[in-house]
Amino acid sequence: MTGTLTSVAAIGCGLVGGVFFAFSTFVMQGLGKVPAAKGAAAMQGINVAAPTPLFMTALFGTAAVCIAAMIADGGAQVIAGGIVYLAGVIGVTAAFNVPRNNALAAVDADSPEAAGLWQRYLREWTAWNHVRTLSGIAAAALLI
Repeated sequence: MTGTLTSVAAIGCGLVGGVFFAFSTFVMQGLGKVPAAKGAAAMQGINVAAPTPLFMTALFGTAAVCIAAMIADGGAQVIAGGIVYLAGVIGVTAAFNVPRNNALAAVDADSPEAAGLWQRYLREWTAWNHVRTLSGIAAAALLI
């Protein structure tokens, strides 16, 4: 059972890290190449669509499985992998990405205020997303 929990946690970490990898490597770059109002509106739409049951299960279910694997296994690498995922993916999401999503959601994408916010959002949100990407991948590697 311990090996199964650790394997499921590793797969989840890799899956979530892969989703964030896509955003870091081409989605945000693509959104940054269109006019600010269109990029901001598109990201607002993505942020509304993203919290599906399937994605939330992958994101938070992986956290739960990491915790279970840490408890069941107790090995240094499994504990390190779980901590990296919990801090670098879940913690960063809650502390840095979600507040930026909320700020973006609060503005009209066509407003002058949105243009400045969008440029800052692209830079800051993407930087923190890089942390989530690397954390998901590092956690998967540690768990493997």
